[in-house]
Amino acid sequence: MEIGQKVKVYRIRDRVSGVVADKLGKVGTIKEYKMTDGSGVGVVVKFDDKSSSWFFEDEIKPAS
Repeated sequence: MEIGQKVKVYRIRDRVSGVVADKLGKVGTIKEYKMTDGSGVGVVVKFDDKSSSWFFEDEIKPAS
């Protein structure tokens, strides 16, 4: 996954707020990387509605 790449949220592995859960199935653009727990890397995804959230790499896939 690269910064600027379009991705789709296809799963959410943890319990999250309704606002984040609403992003399931949505397409956004990777804006930056984020260290998660000291060993993992996530990505910050910005959506068309100007909101953004971070996700683990296994929760997103390239948008087709």
